[in-house]
Amino acid sequence: MKTIEEIRKSLESTYMEHEIEEKLPLIQEINRLKKEKNAVLLGHNYMTPDVFHGVSDILGDSLYLSKAAAETDADIILFNGVHFMAETAKLMSPDKKVLIADLKAGCSLAESITREDVKKLKSQYPGVPVVTYVNCTAEVKAETDICCTSANAVQIVNSLDSDTVIFLPDEYLAGNVQKQTDKKIISFPGRCMVHEMYTAEDILSVRRQWPGVTVISHPECNTDVVEVSDFAGSTSQMSKFIRDSGAKDVFLVTECSMGDNLRSEFPDRQFVSSCRTCPHMKRITLEKIKDALLYEQFEIKLDPEIVEKGRMAVQRMLEVSYK
Repeated sequence: MKTIEEIRKSLESTYMEHEIEEKLPLIQEINRLKKEKNAVLLGHNYMTPDVFHGVSDILGDSLYLSKAAAETDADIILFNGVHFMAETAKLMSPDKKVLIADLKAGCSLAESITREDVKKLKSQYPGVPVVTYVNCTAEVKAETDICCTSANAVQIVNSLDSDTVIFLPDEYLAGNVQKQTDKKIISFPGRCMVHEMYTAEDILSVRRQWPGVTVISHPECNTDVVEVSDFAGSTSQMSKFIRDSGAKDVFLVTECSMGDNLRSEFPDRQFVSSCRTCPHMKRITLEKIKDALLYEQFEIKLDPEIVEKGRMAVQRMLEVSYK
């Protein structure tokens, strides 16, 4: 666990001194409750810096967090992210108590598709394997042959013994995968409300204002955005690219807290920020996290059949990814 001085230091790049002083007592109380409850707090890259750096024990993208949490001896997992992420953690740790600080922290992409939608597609295309992006509900995962992440989507699609693949639910990610595979992709009209707002003109405008800027986009953006970027990848791949490339001026084409959280990790880099914010992610606050721990609320509960089938789809992906 970080010391108070380490937390203070990590927050200096995004908060005023008086804001940090206001947050520290609550951060200390949450960290005390973690010990008392034997809880591990997972922090997604899109959390605000006070949640991400102040109280989260394991940091990263949703699948990494769920996998890492399953390997801890914690009794409670509190997922600082959105609802489908907490469900994924429950799939990976069915015997642990999994909490989320706000049940209304949803996801436009995950909510764009239902289990019935998947069943309908499967009946339209019998025998065609179904790949679903992890950004979907546990019920949708349960109707899936194999899951994928934005980092391994092409690898997963190419691993399947079929010329045609149903790829759900993100149509933009499906489009970006299609450009990198010879297989025919059948997509679905699901989108992330944050990433769909970016356009190629946004990128070109930034390049005109900051000559030499390195543009890093998320593959949940439309293909025309990805094509005018220098690199496209998952949130974990973005961090690695920044570290390895030595890029000094960086424009991140993703949710704005990603840049806020990277500023303390890369103090020698200049981050050009857009203000595309996910309102669902921002429902998770220090106050709600404290109450979730104190009262052990709001617990993620899933039908055993959903857990078994959804976990299988995630496990298949892990087996392919780590061969």
